Amino acid sequence: MAVHNFADLVERVAPAVVRVTVVGRAQVAESEVPPEMRGSPLEEFFRRFGGGGNSGRGSGGQQPRRAMGQGSGFIIDASGFVVTNNHVIGSAERVTVELADGRELPARVVGSDPQTDIALLRVEVGASLPTVPWGDSNALRVGDPVLAMGNPFGLGGTATSGIVSARGRQIGAGPYDDFIQTDASINPGNSGGPLFNTRGEVVGVNTAIFSPSGGNIGIGFAVPSQLARRVIEDLRDDGKVERGWLGVSLQPLDRELAQALGVEEGGALLAAVEPGSPADRAGLKAGDVVTRAGDRPVRSPRDLSGAVAAARPGADLALTINRDGQRREQPVSLGTPPDRREVAARGGQRPAREPGAGALGLALGPRQGGGEGASVTRVAPDSAAAERGLQPGDVILRVGNQEIKGPGDVVAAVEAARQAGRPVVALQIQRGEASSFIALPLAERQG
Repeated sequence: MAVHNFADLVERVAPAVVRVTVVGRAQVAESEVPPEMRGSPLEEFFRRFGGGGNSGRGSGGQQPRRAMGQGSGFIIDASGFVVTNNHVIGSAERVTVELADGRELPARVVGSDPQTDIALLRVEVGASLPTVPWGDSNALRVGDPVLAMGNPFGLGGTATSGIVSARGRQIGAGPYDDFIQTDASINPGNSGGPLFNTRGEVVGVNTAIFSPSGGNIGIGFAVPSQLARRVIEDLRDDGKVERGWLGVSLQPLDRELAQALGVEEGGALLAAVEPGSPADRAGLKAGDVVTRAGDRPVRSPRDLSGAVAAARPGADLALTINRDGQRREQPVSLGTPPDRREVAARGGQRPAREPGAGALGLALGPRQGGGEGASVTRVAPDSAAAERGLQPGDVILRVGNQEIKGPGDVVAAVEAARQAGRPVVALQIQRGEASSFIALPLAERQG
């Protein structure tokens, strides 16, 4: 195996890598989340998977204090545009950029995008600054060597090398999760720094490490350049990112659910369609499976989210959908994401229990507070419904292609599926404000 010497590369790109220092007000609470992850897309990931933690358990109260923080960045334009992470700048009152030659310059926040954790700064220096070029993250392969640079622990410019460990990582940070995973050391303070390929091109923006102990364990994440570059171009134009909006909740398809919906290929399942949204106006329905968006194949919810986000509000996007086992083409005119979502208040009296889907292990009643749907009032502990996670209080909105107005509709739809020889049926369930589909076997359980 060839050994890569990065010395010449580091010498060439280091002048464009900067330190970013911020001062602001922060709400600080004791937590087991390591400081380098707080405010980053990995905070929730750590809480779920790494938080067997050992430090900082206290009253849990919060108090504002003067906060200082630091991270890294890199210059993409000789006139003074600097890329960093959104979580590095936060709600900073003052941002300073320190160049590789030691000069400290006040920086203006041009714009930031919390959904991708990217921010753009501008410094005024009166002369051309050294820059680094963007590379193509789509060309990366697992095993390719990469170089991470930044300002770990405030020590100053540092370079670490490794390989691309994985691509397309989804860690629950948001709808546009598509991280590059690398074993190149990305320590506290590296956030916002560049991840280079062997040609000295930026293929990623270092975001954070996953580290239960606070030190590097060989799992770091970077925002791919193909995503970061589009965001930066938008921020540079007007300080904000414009994305198309479809107005749906998405759910991945597993084999059993695909069988229940009559789908033979992968896709993104529409778990819910927001009333009045572009999807609703175009006639899309919960239970539709999107298999193509424009010229992009859709194999997962992330593919559809990416295609919609890449389009501008007002653009027309041609969707290929599977509805009730039939393929159809459906054009949609995308909208602008609303700033706020109104949440309907829910209430009502406890429903009267009404048997009707006992063979599924369910007792049903009218929907609380009225309206269409059937409320689940009881789930038999040893039933298929219990195994699939159904709970009292869930509302059944749809069974297969049949919209549900009351408990009787559930019984009729289930019996029709049985008569048709279907081994499994798809139930659309609403729980609180979230909607999803569950594949429920119809075959009788064997004792």
